Amino acid sequence: MTEPGTALRPATAAGAPGDPRALRFGYGTNGLTDLRLDDALGLLADLGYRGVGLTLDHMHLDPLAPDLAERTRRVARRLDQLGLGVTVETGARYVLDARRKHGPSLLDPDPEGRAARIRLLIRALQVGAELGACAVHCFSGTAPAGTDGTTALRRLAEGFGPVLDAAAAAGVPLAVEPEPGHLLATLADFHRLRAELGDPELLGLTLDIGHCQCLEPEPPEVCVRAAAPWLRHVQIEDMRRGVHEHLPFGDGDIDFPPVLSALAATGYRGLTVVELPRHSHAGPALAQQSLRFLRSAATAAARAEAPAHRLPTPEGGTP
Repeated sequence: MTEPGTALRPATAAGAPGDPRALRFGYGTNGLTDLRLDDALGLLADLGYRGVGLTLDHMHLDPLAPDLAERTRRVARRLDQLGLGVTVETGARYVLDARRKHGPSLLDPDPEGRAARIRLLIRALQVGAELGACAVHCFSGTAPAGTDGTTALRRLAEGFGPVLDAAAAAGVPLAVEPEPGHLLATLADFHRLRAELGDPELLGLTLDIGHCQCLEPEPPEVCVRAAAPWLRHVQIEDMRRGVHEHLPFGDGDIDFPPVLSALAATGYRGLTVVELPRHSHAGPALAQQSLRFLRSAATAAARAEAPAHRLPTPEGGTP
């Protein structure tokens, strides 16, 4: 583990508005499931991450545990000690049903199933408020067999009603993620939901950069600029066109400096969280490699936008 203050720490105070090096990088705990949560948070802080995407699940912070309130308070203290920001994520695969991945969802034909998902999201917002989260992430789920699009969208909008009320009470924005294969799969689908709900202020967007590469018609950096007014949370990883597989940086097709430039130019101040949920077996090493990659890409983006003599070298001098 790298000690605080060593090579992975920022070499310069790159905090000017629009500087890609000022982006706040985090790592998702769904890519560190072989570590205890306390160990995972310590690792990320030591590596130099500025935040964490905390997935509520049985191995870390179980949203169904009877002692959730006390455990949440302990996590809040730990995050504060480490100086880590947090986004609460609700994408755990089997947290509500041991046999159905991501089930039940807000699209479930069973009203009790939909109610269970609503309760989970409300609980996540309460946890988010306790932790001082930037946002609480969620998704639509897949449309059940035999359910037409109109019915599915209506169920989704109805389910979001009490959840948005809870977001207002908690003071935490909800950030819905377009997910390949789900009812909300694209940015256009997100805007359909917004229109159905009357454009509520607390309904924001989780933008997954890999998903943009996978299926959006425009390049990821164009998607970032288009999404900017609603952007509350960003997930980032590499991906190939047309293939929904989260890949370590460098294994896919994405050109990252333009993406980071676009994020910085929008004034985005939330977390940009590495999302590698199928790579926990190599989580600590990938967390280190990912931050090195992102910092290098951010520096390349900054150099592309400013005269070379204005950018300090890693040693603090001038080129």
